[in-house]
Amino acid sequence: MDEKAWLAQQFEENRPRLRSVAYRMLGSLSEAEDAVQEAWLRLDGVDAREIESLPAWLTTVVSRQCLNQLRTRERRREDSLEAQVFERGDDFDLEAEAQLADSVGLALLVVLDSLGPAERIAFVLHDMFAVPFEDIAVMLDRTPAAVRQIASRARRRVRGEQQPTADVTRSRQAVEAYLAAARGGDFEALLQLLDPDVVLQADAAVSGAPAPVVLRGVRSVSKGALLASARARGTQVALVNGAPALVLAPRGRLEVVLTFTFDGDRITAIDVVGDPERLRALEISAF
Repeated sequence: MDEKAWLAQQFEENRPRLRSVAYRMLGSLSEAEDAVQEAWLRLDGVDAREIESLPAWLTTVVSRQCLNQLRTRERRREDSLEAQVFERGDDFDLEAEAQLADSVGLALLVVLDSLGPAERIAFVLHDMFAVPFEDIAVMLDRTPAAVRQIASRARRRVRGEQQPTADVTRSRQAVEAYLAAARGGDFEALLQLLDPDVVLQADAAVSGAPAPVVLRGVRSVSKGALLASARARGTQVALVNGAPALVLAPRGRLEVVLTFTFDGDRITAIDVVGDPERLRALEISAF
């Protein structure tokens, strides 16, 4: 086997791991594939004999590509939510993105998207792929000690400051049951979960109406949940301001949050948030 064929074989063996690294950094399969492809193009133009560890070299190239993309995103943070949604394109497949997010955790992708580029790189590489701080320091042009602090700060953001309590665990079960019922179109299950006088309020950014939309009563809210079953398939549970909630985040970019109020095990109120300013004020962490 000649050198070029050997490199191609080695690259294909590393491809799944490289794709996993890039997807967790970028939250987009197409962008992750682009970063991995760029690594192959770079590899095709170097002398393999000068590479001490091919997996480490490929991880470094992919990570630097991701870092460049993340820094470009950071400069575009002032873009409106509408512009971000438009950039997804008409071929955006919510179902496919939901399946990808399931493999990683949608809440984790949302939190990662809120991190700065350096924090995201440091956390993903060290905490998720065990890359030494010394290697990450070279990518970020920081000292290993500085990278350790960056990763620690990111870790606190991802995990949140509060530890789950018994009440949080019970509320999470109710939110998960609500999500399952909405996904499955189970009207009777929704009737059991919701308080008879439950109130759902969706802000104008979600409803598209000039003013917030309010639904009152268990049957009205249950029917509304069933009408949103398609969106529910791309939704997952997360901690929002320390309480179990639901998040919809195509490509890890937060779009809608549902927060819940409880009386015992019954849901008494649901607040559906889509306004960008309100979303930015929420503290989201993974379970």
